[in-house]
Amino acid sequence: MRFSPVAEIRRSALQHNLQRLRALAPHAKVMAVVKANAYGHGLVKLASWLDAVDGFGLARIEEALALRENGNASRLILLEGVFSEVDLEQAARHSLDVVIHDAEQVRLLERAQLSQPLVIWLKIDSGMHRLGVLPEAFDALYRRLCDCANVVQPPNLMTHFAVADEAENPETVRQIQLFNRLVKDLPGERTLCNSAGTLVWPSAHGDWVRPGLALYGANPMIGGEPSQFDLQPVMTMRSKVLAVRSLKAGEPVGYGQTWRSGRDTRIAVVAMGYGDGYPRHAVSGTPVLINGQRYPLAGRVSMDMLTVEVGEAEVQVGDDVVLWGEGLPVEEIAECAGTIPYELLCSTTARVQYRYLD
Repeated sequence: MRFSPVAEIRRSALQHNLQRLRALAPHAKVMAVVKANAYGHGLVKLASWLDAVDGFGLARIEEALALRENGNASRLILLEGVFSEVDLEQAARHSLDVVIHDAEQVRLLERAQLSQPLVIWLKIDSGMHRLGVLPEAFDALYRRLCDCANVVQPPNLMTHFAVADEAENPETVRQIQLFNRLVKDLPGERTLCNSAGTLVWPSAHGDWVRPGLALYGANPMIGGEPSQFDLQPVMTMRSKVLAVRSLKAGEPVGYGQTWRSGRDTRIAVVAMGYGDGYPRHAVSGTPVLINGQRYPLAGRVSMDMLTVEVGEAEVQVGDDVVLWGEGLPVEEIAECAGTIPYELLCSTTARVQYRYLD
């Protein structure tokens, strides 16, 4: 028996979530966002399971090339674009879509000698203020792309929401209105919606939606219940109990002795720590499932282990543990750690074994 964490990745849950997203945005194509190693789930494998989507969103050209090298012939979109003529030619050679978000990228495209023109997405900064051309610069840059021989005509158009995960925040309406005003009557495909936008802003679905977190079964909405949209967790992080110890009332556990038992009790030591991707700042009381029952985290998370108070329950070495996933939403663990589910999923380290359930 191995006492090390295993990330169980379930294909049926992924397919279920894709069907739910298609039902919510029935008239839009789906750009599955698989950047950051498919949010920690495994880029190449997850992309092979998502052969029914219309394209893939990636942050960096290395991610796209990894898919091409593994035989993926789908439409691949580089969401951060590229920053050198060498990468532009790589994008052309491998038929990658490229996002343009500033004037320097337009100049690079105009100067390049490419083997074939590129499908371009011009990104508008409608309020995120991270990447994207400013509204006042949009018309001029759009016309330059229309005149550029290296661009498949017409250029496509996109933006990114800042607070779509806050359903009552009027800022998203303002962003939608600004984007629509700028691109009114222009040709080309449009994409505005991330996961949250796809779930709760149907008026902005456009030609493409770009689900990421929701595709992997987590609710992106602030304060939203995991079951709100009938999504299923694709990843279940599992491990084993590697020791069970008795404590007397008042005895501490772990670094800093931040937790002390309030009674005579028992502690289960679990083979999972921040070296595997479990959040160190998860507070005492954070739920852990052992044999399907919830028990509270006790004390600080260590690099390789965490400790759970199990009292007099029938828990023994080798018992099954779920850290998040089936029966224990990753959203709940993230809240206990003062973070977001994106970070937990993406923080899974190379020490964790992956088990893909086809």
